[in-house]
Amino acid sequence: MTDTTYTIVGGGAIGGVLAHRLVRAGQRVRIVDTDPDHVAAIRRNGLVLLRESGAPEVARVEAMLPEDHDGPLHTVLLAVKAQASATALEWITPRLAPDGCVVSMQNGFNEDVISERVGPGRTVAAFVNIFADVVEPGVIRDGGAGALVVGEADGGPVSERVRRLVGHLGTDDPAVAGENVEGYLWAKAGFGAMLAATALADAPMADLIERHADVMAAVAAEVFTVSDGLGITLEAFDAFEPDAFRAGAGEDTRAGATARLTRWLRTQPKNRSGIWRDLAVRGRPVEVTTHYEVVFAHAARQGITTPVLRAVIDGLVELERDPAGMSEDRLVALRNLISGAPGRERPHVPPSAPSVSPYDAERVSSWLTAHHEAMEEDLAAFTGLESPSDDEALLAECAAWLRGWLDERLGTDRDEEVLARHGAGDILIRRHAGTGARPLLLLGHYDTVWPAGTLAQRPYRRDGDRITGPGVFDMKAGLVQAVWALKALDALGLPRPGVTLLINGDEETGSLASKDVIMTEARRSRATLVFEASAAGGALKTARKGVGLFRVTITGQEGHAGLDPHRGASAVDELARQILCLADLRDPAAGTSVNVGVVSGGTRPNVTAGRAVAELDVRVASRGEEERVSGALNALTPHDPRTTVTVTGGWNRPVFARGPGVAALADLARGCASLLGEKLGEASVGGASDGNFAAAAGSPVLDGLGAVGDGAHAASEYALASGLVRRAGLAALVITSLA
Repeated sequence: MTDTTYTIVGGGAIGGVLAHRLVRAGQRVRIVDTDPDHVAAIRRNGLVLLRESGAPEVARVEAMLPEDHDGPLHTVLLAVKAQASATALEWITPRLAPDGCVVSMQNGFNEDVISERVGPGRTVAAFVNIFADVVEPGVIRDGGAGALVVGEADGGPVSERVRRLVGHLGTDDPAVAGENVEGYLWAKAGFGAMLAATALADAPMADLIERHADVMAAVAAEVFTVSDGLGITLEAFDAFEPDAFRAGAGEDTRAGATARLTRWLRTQPKNRSGIWRDLAVRGRPVEVTTHYEVVFAHAARQGITTPVLRAVIDGLVELERDPAGMSEDRLVALRNLISGAPGRERPHVPPSAPSVSPYDAERVSSWLTAHHEAMEEDLAAFTGLESPSDDEALLAECAAWLRGWLDERLGTDRDEEVLARHGAGDILIRRHAGTGARPLLLLGHYDTVWPAGTLAQRPYRRDGDRITGPGVFDMKAGLVQAVWALKALDALGLPRPGVTLLINGDEETGSLASKDVIMTEARRSRATLVFEASAAGGALKTARKGVGLFRVTITGQEGHAGLDPHRGASAVDELARQILCLADLRDPAAGTSVNVGVVSGGTRPNVTAGRAVAELDVRVASRGEEERVSGALNALTPHDPRTTVTVTGGWNRPVFARGPGVAALADLARGCASLLGEKLGEASVGGASDGNFAAAAGSPVLDGLGAVGDGAHAASEYALASGLVRRAGLAALVITSLA
């Protein structure tokens, strides 16, 4: 071989990163690209690689347009988009030396196309999971290290040419020689289907995969059903575990694999896919339509249907024409296609008008009015049990009472789960049979913000229409109303859907021990009703802000404040400057608040502070603002270079937006309230609830169905006694309309 130069055809994101790897290994690199601006920039400035940290790296490589090179080619790394492979091979094939080879450094299945042109013996297979983007001509942004596997296209033993290439590519970043590249490519096809689905919306990949885990699992399972039919042994890579997304995998297995995958994705500087970038930034066709032609062809030969994957690809083709059509509603709509797998059924679309008659509405109201005294007795007993979020013993007592009370009021003809939670209250789940294949989720919590001993100071008391006591408004009255709504429907023989009643014991501390269970149940349900306290005037809550809890830690240099005042670097001074930067993140018009609630730092007055900490509460009304604030927090840099800034924490609750499903439920509730002679408002609020998690799971959510009153988390907390009947009646009419 007379020429040892590596020729990279296609100097974009993948090709650019590979060029840098080869140059660092001391290899000569030639880039051939059809973009004249890109080629000119590389010739002028070198190929620039931007990393998250550190100065830009510049690789001096030869760069040219295809028409500028006419010599023989030896080792060619083909890194063009899949749809451009045929055109590139027309240029490569007549120039490829007899002992040369073409390595498919591309996404998708391209080896067969290459071998048809240059021959199987001159085709080398590769699996590439590189996260990178071209941000401007001649400049590549590295999106984080990913897997790279090279092997012979026929799956044979690792050859000398493969070892040599891997040695040159893996000096700094991982590269592996393997005999089952095909297993990696099919695994990547499943993962890539997930990433393709995330490009239907404008939000970070990890967030969309987490919020729509059922859709992501379904689209990957379709791909792997095809690969199973071909007898492919799938290979795990990076944080993706393909076996967990096969059709027969258990829910817990999928959930764990999804959590690990999203955690890993959040460590990558690149938070959106190249597919999204092609649509939203570069305005060009995506290559995945070519990738999945192979999958669809194999599926057709095996008689396998792939409706979710087909809908994803069709959606991307639509977005090629109009990228402004990106919407998370597209992912919600994909749930309509998930069928046939155990536990996956077509979701119920909430009606927007009540189906109950005025006569039955009057029956419900009269029955509840007749049982008003019993409802108050239940609320008094419930409020008389203290249940602070941080007292496991009191929470256990309250949960035990709840189980007995639920049996007494709703009967024992139900399925029950008690999910123990260390450090928090147990989760109670009651499943009551009803009409329809998918149940209705009723959501509430029994923990309160009030510490043990509060009851002695402020016992349960009724004064006219006002009922006071710790937790009576948030949210014990709401749970009483929910149970009596179900009891009224059963007593009157009115239809209702199957019901899953989920009551957790850690809502006031963020539901860290219960949010996964809430999201799982929400995905299984036709809709979610949340019995949190109502907004002002008894309004429903149809949108809630997302909540982020962050800690900013400054590390400085201690010194004697008197003897050597200039030697130390004050963490407190630096934190003061950072707090001013944090204040600039507020955007009241966009609904974004940033509150620095707790500040601490230093050890003694005469010691320059070596450490200072600020605790932040952030509230946002949109996912766009969530992303903006996250980016700004991650970009915080010290004013004093002798100090460091570290941001920890994250988003405790996702944004709960008023989507079409929520709007339909709100209209339904207004219609039901009208039957009861009431006008019902709705509100968007800054406080979060477990409804945020249910909404993030894709369930239509109606929140604020609980008590009418005021003073949540305040000593002035109260609920209206008259509201017990009114709101239980409203809940009953909404529930029966959902039958």
